[in-house]
Amino acid sequence: MGKKPKKKEKGGQTPSSAAPAAVEPISSRGKKVIALGIGILALGFYVLTLTDRMGRNWASNLAPFLILGAYAVIGLGIFLPERAVPPQGQKPI
Repeated sequence: MGKKPKKKEKGGQTPSSAAPAAVEPISSRGKKVIALGIGILALGFYVLTLTDRMGRNWASNLAPFLILGAYAVIGLGIFLPERAVPPQGQKPI
């Protein structure tokens, strides 16, 4: 038995020929926040090297928060929009 041909959508287009959705690039503010997050992540992994074997010193308590916080900052930077610029003659809020 042969394959059945795909049904066309209304308007004569097949589902694969539909135009892709517009993807908004990461804003310049977002890139700065992501860079900050990567710096915090590097700091977190460095602090992780300072832990003792039993995991009972300050570095053992601080490193997980730095690492997880850095991932949260990176995620925030991905979705952070560009800052709105007020029109000429108006004061920024």
